[in-house]
Amino acid sequence: MTTTTADITRIVAVRRAAATRRQGVAAGLILALLAAFAMALYLGDYPVAAQGIIQSLLSPLTGLADRGVDFIVLQVRLPRAVLAILAGASFALAGIIFQTLLRNPLASPDIIGIAHGASASAVFCIIILGWSGLAVSLGAFAGAVLTALTIYLLAWRNGVTAFRVVLIGIGMAAMLAAVISYLFTRARLNEVQQAMAWLVGSLNAARPADSIVLGGAMLVLVPLMIALLRGLDAMELGDDTARALGAKVETTRLGLMLVAVGFAAFATAAVGPVGFVAFVSGPLARSLLKGAGRGFLQAALVGALVMLVSDLVAQHLLPTVQLPVGVVTGACGALFLLWLLMASGRSGRVN
Repeated sequence: MTTTTADITRIVAVRRAAATRRQGVAAGLILALLAAFAMALYLGDYPVAAQGIIQSLLSPLTGLADRGVDFIVLQVRLPRAVLAILAGASFALAGIIFQTLLRNPLASPDIIGIAHGASASAVFCIIILGWSGLAVSLGAFAGAVLTALTIYLLAWRNGVTAFRVVLIGIGMAAMLAAVISYLFTRARLNEVQQAMAWLVGSLNAARPADSIVLGGAMLVLVPLMIALLRGLDAMELGDDTARALGAKVETTRLGLMLVAVGFAAFATAAVGPVGFVAFVSGPLARSLLKGAGRGFLQAALVGALVMLVSDLVAQHLLPTVQLPVGVVTGACGALFLLWLLMASGRSGRVN
C-alpha cells in the first residue's frame, strides 16, 4: 500500500492535535493546582492576605519577616500543601503505571494489595513492636515492597500476566486485611487509636522532612520511569510481538513495577495509605485527554490536585473538626469505583 501525501498530512494533523490537547490539559491542570495551592496557603483559622503570603515565601531572600505570619505560612501550611502535591503525584504515577502495564483500571496499589501490605506492616510495628513516628513509616515502606515482590513471584509462570497479578493481588489484599483485623484484637485502646489514625491516611502531621524524603525519591524514580517507558510501546502490541521486535519484556515489566512500588511505598510512608488517589487519577487524566496519549504527566497533576483539594475539604468541611484526608478521598473514590463498575457493566467489560 502506497502512502500518499494526503495520508501523511492527515497523520501530521492528528499528531499535532493530540500534542495540542496534551499541552492544553496539562496547562489547565497546572493552573488549577496553582489556584488550589494558593487557597491552601490562605485558608485557615487565621487568614493571611496575599501580600503577607508572598512576603513570607520571599522572606528567606528579602530578610523581611513577620514571625507570626511566617510561622503560619512556612511552618504549618506550606509543608502540608507541598506534601499533599508530592504524595498525590506519587500515588497517581504508581496507579497509572500498574493500570497501563496490566491493562486494567482496577489494577492500582490500593486494590491489588500493595497498600494493604504497607498498612499491615505499619499496624504490626505499632501494636507488636511498639514503634512510632519515622520507624512506622520505614516499616510501612518495607511492607509495601515485600508485598509487591510476593505478588510478582506468585504470579510468575514463565512470565507474568495481568490476570494473575490482579487476582493474586486481590487475594493478598484480603489476607492482609484479615491480618490487620487480628492485630487489632491484640491491641490496647491507645494502640488501636494510633493505628487507625495511620490507616486512614492524614496530612495533619506533615513535616518538611517528609517532603524532602519523598521529593528526593521522586527525583530518582521519575527518570527511571521515563527511561523504562520507551519499551512500553512495543509491549502494547503484545508480549510475543514485543519480543520479536527485540524488547526486553520481563525486564521492562519488572522495572516499571518496582518503580511503581517505589512511588506507592514512599508516598504511603509519608502520609499513610490514602485511598483511591492512585485508583482515580489515571482514568480521570485519560478521560480529559480523550485518547491523545498515555497521560502520565496529566495523571500526576490530577493526583496532586485531587490530594490537595481533598485536604482542603477535610480541613474546612466541618467547622470544629479536621478530618483525615483519607476520609474524603475514600468517600469520593468509592463513588468513582461504583460509577466505573456500572459503566463497565453496561459495556460488558472492564479494561
